[in-house]
Parts: sequence; C-alpha cells; structure tokens
Amino acid sequence: MESKTIALEDAQDIVVARNQVRSIAAALGFRAIDQTRLATVASELARNVIKYAQRGRLIAQPTESAEGRQALRLIFEDRGPGIPDIAAAMSDGFSTGRGLGFGLPGSRRLVDEFKIESEVGRGTRVTVLRWKA
Repeated sequence: MESKTIALEDAQDIVVARNQVRSIAAALGFRAIDQTRLATVASELARNVIKYAQRGRLIAQPTESAEGRQALRLIFEDRGPGIPDIAAAMSDGFSTGRGLGFGLPGSRRLVDEFKIESEVGRGTRVTVLRWKA
C-alpha cells in the first residue's frame, strides 16, 4: 500500500483525515481498537494543525520493520507559529487555546512512537507510529 497525503485546510478535512486513516488501518489488518486509536490520533492532530496553523498536511505511510512487522506512520506537518515550549505542550492540562489540553499527550498515549519537532515561526512536524498487533 502506498503513502497517502491529505491536505488539512478546514474542519471538514479533520473528518476526511480520520476516515482515511481508519480505512488505511483496516486495509492493513489492524484490529478495530487500533483503527479507533489511530483515527482518534488523526482527528486530534489534524485539529491542532488547522486550529494553530490554519493549514498543513497529513502523510499516512504504511511501513514495516526489517522482520516484516507492519505499522502505520502518520506525519502531520504545518508552517504555523510553532510550539515555543514542547515540554509544556506535552503535559496533561496545558493548552494555549480553550481546549482541555489532552490533544498532544493523549495522542502520545495512543501510539507506540511519538516525535514532535517544532521551530517558532517555522512550523511543526508530529510523527506517530502504531505497530500492528
């Protein structure tokens, strides 16, 4: 299965991202619970892109280990304002908006690997990976 890029420009794109990620995970044979976890992460992180950067993209990359174990990598990229304090942003309850502050730390708990790179004034890239059980 090939990588898929989804533009993130408005609220409807959050729904598209969620549904596409669920569909890709299902096609790869992920369990229903993991499909839901990945769809939730896609929804949360796509919402952050639109809320804070107005636009960006999601790249969904089916991948596998050298041993043949399958995974789904999701990359969220934007050219928004960036995150001045990643450590604070990753703590439960921290929010620069009016949210509950569970988006980034909650997403981290739903995946096996989570990496965030951000530069103030240049944008943010969040990469997550979930291994197939």
